[in-house]
Amino acid sequence: MRIAELERKIEAAIAPSSLIIIDQSHLHSGHAGDRPFGQSHYHAIVTATAFQGKNRVARQRMVFAALGSLVGQEVHALSMDLRTPDEA
Repeated sequence: MRIAELERKIEAAIAPSSLIIIDQSHLHSGHAGDRPFGQSHYHAIVTATAFQGKNRVARQRMVFAALGSLVGQEVHALSMDLRTPDEA
């Protein structure tokens, strides 16, 4: 369910042409931020024209802004692969 919420927020803010979010919580069992119910560590693969002309940090900031308060509360860790359609 949390993946659907992450997807909805990213889609609304960035309008990606491709979006994949992978729950990697099982890889972090016993580590900082681990939650017994999982769903705390994610990897996002996003392709969007909105990233055109922006560097890696600016692209990450766009995604973090889209997710708002979920980051640091519901989402402990988020790794990202962010590309324009030309880079994909």
